[in-house]
Amino acid sequence: MRPGMSEQSGLNYISGIICQTKALIFERMLFRATRGNMLFNQAPANEGIMDPVTSEMVEKVVFMVYFSGEQARKKIRKICEAFGANCYPVPDDITKQRQMTREVLSRLSELEATLDAGIRHRNSALSSISLHLPKWTNLVRREKAVYDTLNMLNFDVTKKCLVGEGWCPIFAKTKIHEVLQRATYDSNSQVGIIFHTMDAVESPPTFFRTNKFTNAYQEIVDAYGVARYQEANPAVYTVVTFPFLFAVMFGDWGHGICLLLGALVLIAQESKLSNKKLGSFMEMLFGGRYILLLMSLFSIYCGLIYNEFFSVPFHIFGRSAYKCRDTTCSDAHSVGLIKYRDPYPFGVDPSWRGSRSELPFLNSLKMKMSILLGVAQMNVGIILSYFNARYFESSLDIRYQFVPQMIFLNSLFGYLSLLIVIKWCTGSQADLYHVMIYMFLSPTDNLGENQLFWGQRPLQILLLLLALIAVPWMLFPKPFILKRLHIERFQGRTYGVLGISEMDVEAEPDSARARQHHEDFNFSEVFVHQMIHSIEFVLGAVSNTASYLRLWALSLAHSELSTVFYEKVLLLAWGYENVIIRLVGLAVFAFATAFILLMMETLSAFLHALRLHWVEFQNKFYHGDGYKFKPFSFALLNDDDE
Repeated sequence: MRPGMSEQSGLNYISGIICQTKALIFERMLFRATRGNMLFNQAPANEGIMDPVTSEMVEKVVFMVYFSGEQARKKIRKICEAFGANCYPVPDDITKQRQMTREVLSRLSELEATLDAGIRHRNSALSSISLHLPKWTNLVRREKAVYDTLNMLNFDVTKKCLVGEGWCPIFAKTKIHEVLQRATYDSNSQVGIIFHTMDAVESPPTFFRTNKFTNAYQEIVDAYGVARYQEANPAVYTVVTFPFLFAVMFGDWGHGICLLLGALVLIAQESKLSNKKLGSFMEMLFGGRYILLLMSLFSIYCGLIYNEFFSVPFHIFGRSAYKCRDTTCSDAHSVGLIKYRDPYPFGVDPSWRGSRSELPFLNSLKMKMSILLGVAQMNVGIILSYFNARYFESSLDIRYQFVPQMIFLNSLFGYLSLLIVIKWCTGSQADLYHVMIYMFLSPTDNLGENQLFWGQRPLQILLLLLALIAVPWMLFPKPFILKRLHIERFQGRTYGVLGISEMDVEAEPDSARARQHHEDFNFSEVFVHQMIHSIEFVLGAVSNTASYLRLWALSLAHSELSTVFYEKVLLLAWGYENVIIRLVGLAVFAFATAFILLMMETLSAFLHALRLHWVEFQNKFYHGDGYKFKPFSFALLNDDDE
């Protein structure tokens, strides 16, 4: 356009830039506002432009609107503002346009140079700061933690000192007192430290001193619930029983050696891995390295008892005590094994492998062994409830909870365990299913060939009567005695609303423990709670004993899977003379062993052992309604703490 031509023709124009997504709607709005008295021209920008508001690269178009009249100018300006279009003045004179272009390019080059210098300076400053940032972050986190703790303290009446109440382990009292005195001396404080023990109504937190070996077992117990203050800690027994029950289900000394090698690698790399950030799976595996160590050792032990090395038996401890009557023990017409020498010294005789009676023999052995282990562990749990009650001076729990529970459990399943041991020792052919069923249905009938020892029938009647007596013994006396003690203790007294605890009913009426009882005793609530507890134990005695049969089921599944992979994959491939088929069979066997037997079966046995401890063992004595002791410590601060 030549200079002055727009003035002569009466045309004006506005130029600018707008988002490409808005261009079509923008053009329509201009057309309607000016009633078609305008000319709109647009062209896409050559490159994306950064939006100064959102700092994102967006596609934009350059536009020019030709119009006539001042009214049209005002409308177009308002529409441009509404659509967020950026308008730029463009002079009519070509010379001025070129001069403006040169000025803009000059300013752009200056801005680019300034930005480059700023970026270089910023990177240099950040590089120097990055060396000190972890130390500064740790320092700030510590100071925030200190001030957060100081905010919990209260001013003394004189406003000259701070007063704080908290918990500390008994063994650390002397050390804390010494540290506070040294802090007073170092700070030249005019007010001395006063440190003394207070009586608290609320229950203290629970703290167990652990090391890197026992910490993982304590975490397993705490995942169920933190122990009540001064309650018996199941982690002490879990250290042994958890890996042992795992090994009963996983028993194979070949697989146990593989787990042992993995555990030893994690323990050997302990110093390196402890300072690294690991993934969730590796962090869990590294945290349980000592659990894995004991699980592998017990798996080797149980595998030697089962005499299984990747499902293959070996004559490790001497020659077999049996020989086959036929040419092969697995022959369909075989009549079984013949014993011709002393028993195999340790574990299962290798001659059972492949015989027709292998599965019935191993099933009977593992099923009875599972019941013995289950009854033994449940008895340990009930005995621990006795020590809990004795420590808390609750003779009521001993007389009306511990004693009837021991009588009920052992009258039925303790007696079953005794029959199993007697049958093993005597070689009797008695049917224990028949004995236990007719102990309830027809206790006075003659046992016949199912009699294992003299006096068995009157003993069964006595045990059945004791089991029947134990149920009301658990249910009725305790709620009524609690009610009587409450009436005697609080008659004619006025107390505030305090907590209720049924652990201290035998305490003296004026003791601090006795004063924690609520003055409004709800007998119906106590009776319903005791009824639920009694029914749960009676039904649980049956279901929990049956639950321990998972030891037999998983051991059988692990053994059979190992046998299938060994016979149907490895031996089948080894029957061919082709090297490639043998290598493929070996690879499939190794893959199945690693991912199915060593990973999935390990996880399955771990979870089942966890359930046996949480449900079958700990519910006999463990309340788990406490809370953890969380001391103020810089070592416990992590990146997530604010």
